Amino acid sequence: MGGEKQDKNGSRKTKTRRLEDDDDDNDQYSGNVTKSKKTLKKTSKVDKRPKSEEKEKPLKKGETPEIEVFDIKKENFERALGQPKSEDGDFQVWEKGKKKRKDDDFRVEVKRSGRKRRRESERPEGTSDLAEGHTAEKSRKVKREEEEQVDQAPEMKRKKEAKDEIDMEAKTENEGHAVSVKRKKTKEELQAAKALKTKKKEEEEQRRWRWWEEEKYPDGIKWKYLEHKGPYFPPEYQPLPDDVQFFYNGKVVKLSPAAEEVALFFAQMLDHEYTTKDVFRNNFFKDWRKEMSHEERQLITDLEKCDFGALFQMHKDKVEARRNMSKEEKQIIKEANQKIVEEFGYCVLDSHRERIGNFKIEPPGLFRGRGEHPKQGMLKKRIRPEDVIINCSKDSRIPEPPMGHQWKEVRHDNTVTWLASWAENVQGSCKYIMLNANSKLKLALRAGNEKEEGETADTVGCCSLRVEHITLHERLDGAQHVVEFDFLGKDCIRYYNKVPVAKKVFKNLKLFMENKREGDDLFDRLSTSELNKHLSSLMLGLTAKVFRTFNASITLQQQLRELSNASDNQAQKLLCYNRANRAVAVLCNHQRAPPKTFEQSMANLQAKIDSRKEQLAQAKSELKQAKKEAKENPDKKLLTVEEKRRRAVQRCEEQLLRMEVQATDREENKQIALSTSKLNYLDPRISVAWCKNMDVPLEKIYNKTQRDKFAWAVDMTEADFEF
Repeated sequence: MGGEKQDKNGSRKTKTRRLEDDDDDNDQYSGNVTKSKKTLKKTSKVDKRPKSEEKEKPLKKGETPEIEVFDIKKENFERALGQPKSEDGDFQVWEKGKKKRKDDDFRVEVKRSGRKRRRESERPEGTSDLAEGHTAEKSRKVKREEEEQVDQAPEMKRKKEAKDEIDMEAKTENEGHAVSVKRKKTKEELQAAKALKTKKKEEEEQRRWRWWEEEKYPDGIKWKYLEHKGPYFPPEYQPLPDDVQFFYNGKVVKLSPAAEEVALFFAQMLDHEYTTKDVFRNNFFKDWRKEMSHEERQLITDLEKCDFGALFQMHKDKVEARRNMSKEEKQIIKEANQKIVEEFGYCVLDSHRERIGNFKIEPPGLFRGRGEHPKQGMLKKRIRPEDVIINCSKDSRIPEPPMGHQWKEVRHDNTVTWLASWAENVQGSCKYIMLNANSKLKLALRAGNEKEEGETADTVGCCSLRVEHITLHERLDGAQHVVEFDFLGKDCIRYYNKVPVAKKVFKNLKLFMENKREGDDLFDRLSTSELNKHLSSLMLGLTAKVFRTFNASITLQQQLRELSNASDNQAQKLLCYNRANRAVAVLCNHQRAPPKTFEQSMANLQAKIDSRKEQLAQAKSELKQAKKEAKENPDKKLLTVEEKRRRAVQRCEEQLLRMEVQATDREENKQIALSTSKLNYLDPRISVAWCKNMDVPLEKIYNKTQRDKFAWAVDMTEADFEF
């Protein structure tokens, strides 16, 4: 039996002792094992540390927990397994196997849990010390190579697999540290996962409503049965906390809930350039005063004296809190939103469950508009159930309005495609709830009507062009009869172009401009309705919109024929498609501002290209050396090395080409919006047929949502389709 003595720091130094059979119920896991001398010395060093240094140091990246090997008596081991874990959670102990030793001892593995053990002096009274017995000498001679059974060890390197569990073989060296990595999936597991994915895709395809294959309803009839839950209304406004205050002329002012809500709308936009514009500020202040009480209107007369700082800070704090939410908190919000989608986001259309596109009513706020819209800053009022018209079947369950409210009207009109409708207060336009883009019902695009003076931004189309929007040139840049266009189109996008036209067209435009001055309509006897009526007389269903769509689609098909080459690689083919799509976007004037991160993104891509060029040069140098060695000594191994180097060069060249094509594509598209024409103007059958002819996966052109939208085109289009 060994004794104990204390070091200078007051901690115990444990001498060698043999663990005796003991029935003491206070034995803990740390007192039921016999350590090797080598390991014990390390523990003593740890115990010598002062209390200030006892704080656990976390494991570094790639570091594995220490494995220590002990022998204990069978009786003590069985008793230890039946006792609770020690308070400090020092060790996790499990039985390695059932094989007995001559001295009836068992081999046990003890895994550090990552926390340092409590000091010896702090052990509960009656706890046995760690001892070294006759097995200490033997353990030093035992090879440091053990088989471990680990239930959860993502960092352990797999060496072999058992039938029903994962077996890890850790090779222990020096002090018994185990090096391991995550187990890779077997070939069978990968195949099973792929089969499951394919099965789900097939089941989804079988559930898809192939409405395009069904018999069409008589003209004007859109559906025979329609049932839904109505729109989802945004939550009511919650007043500000007492510690968030609004100041006017340096004094705290407690606003009424209606005025406070509108003030918060403005405060949330203080970091936006809109709040610096006079039009926006004037429109906001005018509408804000309408929401104030009489006393508030008497007091608040100057927007410059209003201090929204506390409201803005509260908004920023909420945004930051949302950004820093934990994964669990985000999951809770996601699940809550999914419940809303399940209740309000689907309807029953002719015995089929269809997804609704925009089932949420837009919350109140400040109108922004596009460009320099004259109504920017006006208050978009909260939509109530009393403002909403519901459309559904007579024999369906009519949606229930929120408690205490009622619908403006309930209709049963199967000649329209909307489910609910209301009028917004800023521009007086009608808003609709429609089905999703991939559904049977789609909203027809309107040609547009004349606009009231000063009510909207100064944007024009072909029927509303004014004299100042065109300039006629008998000869310009070597071309005759050139019309120069310069005006603001949709979304306040400037359209500037010089177009040579036929002599007769040029002459007519000249006549239309006679005796007119700036501000006069170029086509003063033409309206959109008259234009569409004339086009419809030429071909049934032809409108200005259809003509524009036809022009875009035929342009895409022609460009694809000219640019595509079946012998190109996939990256080059996609570049050709984007260039054809870009030609359509230019034709339709679909522009955009370059992304804010464009320059940095291009710099990063260029750095990757430069790095790949260096790798290619190195690979070519190695190939040249391998060829030289193989020529001097045509050994099989050297020939294999040469082939390997050749493949490396080819791989680098392909990667470099793909990056260079990507850089070209980004540069050409930085100010062009390709998605607008691709999703709204181009016949999807052209793209589907091109993909089949060029052997390009459709996923490279349309994402999953877009493939669902154009499922009818994917299903019916063959490779020989011609628009």
